[in-house]
Amino acid sequence: MPEYLAPGVYVEEIPKPHPIAGVGTSTVGFVGIAERGPMGPRLITSVQEYGRWFGGYLREGGQDRYLAYALDGFFLNGGKQCYIARVASRAATPAACVLDGVIRVQAIGPGAWGNRVSVEVVTPSSGASASASMSGAKPFRLIVRYWASGVPGKGQPTVQEYYDHLSATSGAAGSTNDLVMGASCLVTINWVGAAGRPADSAPIFLQGGSDGPGPDEQDFKDALEQLEGIGEISLLCASDENQFPRVTGYLLDQCEKLKDRFAILQAPCVIADIAQHQRPRDSTFGAYYLPWLRIQHPETKKEQMIPPGGHLAGIYAKTDNDRGVHKAPANEMIRGLLVDPQGQGRGLAVQVSTALQNVLNPGGINVLRCFPVKGYLVWGARTMTSDPEWRYINVRRLAIFLEQSIARGLQWVVFEPNQEPLWAQVRRSIDEFLTGVWRKGMLQGSKPEAAFFVKCDATTMTQGDIEKGRLIALVGIAPLKPAEFIIFRIGLQTCA
Repeated sequence: MPEYLAPGVYVEEIPKPHPIAGVGTSTVGFVGIAERGPMGPRLITSVQEYGRWFGGYLREGGQDRYLAYALDGFFLNGGKQCYIARVASRAATPAACVLDGVIRVQAIGPGAWGNRVSVEVVTPSSGASASASMSGAKPFRLIVRYWASGVPGKGQPTVQEYYDHLSATSGAAGSTNDLVMGASCLVTINWVGAAGRPADSAPIFLQGGSDGPGPDEQDFKDALEQLEGIGEISLLCASDENQFPRVTGYLLDQCEKLKDRFAILQAPCVIADIAQHQRPRDSTFGAYYLPWLRIQHPETKKEQMIPPGGHLAGIYAKTDNDRGVHKAPANEMIRGLLVDPQGQGRGLAVQVSTALQNVLNPGGINVLRCFPVKGYLVWGARTMTSDPEWRYINVRRLAIFLEQSIARGLQWVVFEPNQEPLWAQVRRSIDEFLTGVWRKGMLQGSKPEAAFFVKCDATTMTQGDIEKGRLIALVGIAPLKPAEFIIFRIGLQTCA
């Protein structure tokens, strides 16, 4: 309480209740094998940004890698932002070189791709730049080039980077560390020798980069673990999961462990007997889809088969942004598939009939289908569980959204006096948040009382709980269920 010592008029500010803000639901974490790039998770907001940092379409050892295709499908179908966790072998090494014994240039990530990077030191042509002095030495220009294919050093490079007015000493304003580190999508720079300016040189190629024996399932697991600490991520997808069987389980393991994200899983391209196909396991934190997609390769223009995860992730994100997480990501158009006027449905690897879906749908397998006039649609909205309460994707994801929003919005409660005034504030904060959710049409009920309830009082916790420092609130919600089966009962009536 404030202390008043002298007579007078005092003005006090009344603290507002602590509002709860809804967390984001449309940021995806992609795990996959890329042409090149850094190993730590990186936020990507466009196809062009992905190409700049991670390169293009990749085929190695006679096998396609699908991360670049997944990113194409994600942004084409409405995705806005995602994190990329590049997978590479633990035994892979980065290429590097030392310029004039002064600075070490190293590829930004491991792999033989770094051997196709060249660096060149030149004196800036500008008279002002050439005469300028930084720490007693003239500045220099660093040119970095990368060839994705062909003979390195021949023809036009795929990527070129220019860094001007670099200082001769580490730590100076405008030093190589400041201007190159974090800006280059190809290399990192470190000073290794005494202060000095590297001499002008012809292009020098980095050396020693190796892919190792190739990535394995443990490398995918390591990459996935890097995404655990990013709270923005609400969806997970591994574009190459079918090439590494245990990766599907790793995706579900992380979702079930953290309970703040949901896995988009993909069936194999070739299934011997689709009618007998089973979902990988029972889980409420993932959805399983088939078949694969057929697209026109952006470069070769030939037909290309790809898994559907990237396209589906974009549809999830677009549905969340346009309608809300309470809307099932189904009956939505799939964009970017092969268009063949002579062969309707050619954009899907397999045409699934209604009779076949009658078998797959109860087993928690969602189907992508082609319909006359309407085109390609996501035609399933189920999780992979046998528990009827969590049967639908939007119910599980709505629960994640509400749980995470309330948990983050009540962080201020920690270490507050655990008694009735605090309980009342908690009830008010949650009630106001859920009322806003209900007004947006995200919960059932014509009144808030029918949509949810909030209890936080002496009936939800014992004195023993209080002694142990526990505050327990009980929250119940009535989520919306999708209209999965539309039934019209039509009868004939005889007029009197």
